[in-house]
Amino acid sequence: MTTTIAAEGLDFDLSTRCVVVGAGACGLIAALTLADANIEALVLERDSAPTGSTSMSSGFIPAAGSRLQQSYGIEDSAVQFAADLNRKANSEADPDIVRTVSEHSGKVLDWLEKSHGLEWVLLQDFLYPGHTAHRMHAVPEKTGAGLHSRLLAACERASVTIATGARVDALVIKEANGIPVVSGVRVVRPDGSIEHIRTSAVILACNGYGANPQLMERFIPAMAGAHYHGHAGNTGDAVLWGEALEVPLIHTGAYQGHGSLAHGYNILITWALMMEGGIQVNSEGNRFSNEHTGYSEQAVHVLRQPGGHAYNVYDQRLHELGLSFPDYKEAFDAGAVKEADTIEQLALNLSVPGQNLAATLDEVTSLSIANDTDQFGRQFKAEQALYKPWYSIKVAPAVFHTQGGLQIDTGGRVQHKSGNSVPGLYAAGGAACGVSGATVAGYLSGNGLLTAVAFGNIAAATAIDELAPA
Repeated sequence: MTTTIAAEGLDFDLSTRCVVVGAGACGLIAALTLADANIEALVLERDSAPTGSTSMSSGFIPAAGSRLQQSYGIEDSAVQFAADLNRKANSEADPDIVRTVSEHSGKVLDWLEKSHGLEWVLLQDFLYPGHTAHRMHAVPEKTGAGLHSRLLAACERASVTIATGARVDALVIKEANGIPVVSGVRVVRPDGSIEHIRTSAVILACNGYGANPQLMERFIPAMAGAHYHGHAGNTGDAVLWGEALEVPLIHTGAYQGHGSLAHGYNILITWALMMEGGIQVNSEGNRFSNEHTGYSEQAVHVLRQPGGHAYNVYDQRLHELGLSFPDYKEAFDAGAVKEADTIEQLALNLSVPGQNLAATLDEVTSLSIANDTDQFGRQFKAEQALYKPWYSIKVAPAVFHTQGGLQIDTGGRVQHKSGNSVPGLYAAGGAACGVSGATVAGYLSGNGLLTAVAFGNIAAATAIDELAPA
């Protein structure tokens, strides 16, 4: 892959004031921001139709201080949100970036609601791991596909230009005092034809490198062989361009994993089942971790179990909760969910030793009744005790998306190793280093869409301020 080409002597096919690379949530929000400022822009999407990681996600966005959150009287603040992010990431993330997304999260959702007609609902049935307030927002469909569809509709109403089948394979640069200046992009079409587009600003909204086996082996070798449940277009283009431009790469070992993907169905199973009382057991019928630590790092625990899989075990109450989530209902309708009236039948459904499973469930019941803490540090609650009939799903671990990337400042400007910004280059979402720290354990629920949504808006606003008058 050619990552950069020189601008000198290059004949451009067309010009636009700003190019946005990628038409997921991050890129579409950047485009809406530019449209509000009447900035001519072009969104370039490699696929024949925009989908991306957003459509494959849950679509849940954590935000503090939104109008909706305040309408419910929920006490929350940017300071509290930042504290949750820092606690989860072990204070490894850039504190200025953490502060920026925390302060901006509610504002961008309110802007999307007021200016572009997006409707939000607030998820209040349970607290997601690591969050100390009900701040998880979603569109009414409660899916990533629903979120993406509504953003696309907003872009259509705003007359945003999206070119599909337009894969950016190189940045066009020139040098100025030893610093690369981005002045365009090269686009490859499905038929192999090439176009050069001149622009004064490029916003990288093309996510991370989860679909690039070489980069996964290089940066996250422990999960290089795990199932990748992300978009095939996340091949690390931003990272490769950044390296060519001598941009520091930060926290490349960080990623969002998930320990609950329906085995053989590749359907995400909501972690609400675990947070509200469910457990995971391995093929020996034993629990092996604190399920409340977080679904991201749980991927590592599940991968280490015999056969690299586990089983979610829960009851009728949690099954009914699960049915309120479209993904879970899809898994149920597909036959992934098994029901049992007895522990013996449950053991047969799971193909695990019945004696071990019975002992595990007896222990969980005792811990729950006593409101006690187990050997892994999980606090059980009497109101979350499990009762028959039992439900179960065989699950596998997966990598959803990476969290490391290009170093940016609080305005989304890409930083050169010299300490200066790279003129004309901005990054957001999975293309940039996020707020999850250095490892899988730092991922707080919703961090991926949090930085995509917040910095999609922030990076575009910075580009607007820095673009020369037309």
